[in-house]
Amino acid sequence: MRLRHKPWALPELREDAYFFENPSHMKGKWQEEFSNLNPTDLEIGCGKGDFLKETGKNNKDRNLIGLDLKNEVLVYAMRKVRDEDLSNVRVISMKAEDISDVFGENEIDTIYINFCNPWPKAGHNKRRLTHPRFLEKYRHFTKPGSRIEFKTDDEGLFTDSIEYFKENGWKITFMTDDLKADHPGNTVTEYEKRFRNFGMPIYRIDAVREERAEDRREVITENNTSPAKE
Repeated sequence: MRLRHKPWALPELREDAYFFENPSHMKGKWQEEFSNLNPTDLEIGCGKGDFLKETGKNNKDRNLIGLDLKNEVLVYAMRKVRDEDLSNVRVISMKAEDISDVFGENEIDTIYINFCNPWPKAGHNKRRLTHPRFLEKYRHFTKPGSRIEFKTDDEGLFTDSIEYFKENGWKITFMTDDLKADHPGNTVTEYEKRFRNFGMPIYRIDAVREERAEDRREVITENNTSPAKE
């Protein structure tokens, strides 16, 4: 469904200090932005912010960043963050495609992906947020032991994502094709509420980043090519 343009959305967002319109300058500086040493988590595709609000409110000992491309929905997420006075939450406007430009090494602890576009056509699969192309991007700003929590209503995306995770160094620690609303730690999103009302199943995968041999080789190569200290 095409979003109606809201010319007032971006000006309103720009008034909030917790909103970042061009966040590339924040790469490597998110801990400084939050002024604490707490783990920092990321929701890719935060929409109108129900999940962002509830997760931020219930986890004050963690930082949380919500990312979305559409200012027309981000403005509602930002209002919820503001109304709850969530100093541990930030909102950024950008394409997920450019995510490596915004986060530095080891900056993100947990990634939440909730009901993203399933891109069912074979030629579009590489746009999926769980596709190997994106899983490789995530490795650049997470560390071994970092987690992805992924939910979808699309069976095809769920099935394919199982293989994506397994084949790209992410160990599946939890998986279900019938997620219960009261699953421990589950925060229900706007879409999840809607799909449950229609009696549709909710699929979920939790995966942990494992260290690969090629990751160790990359670190060794980087260290060997660093300029020698005088």
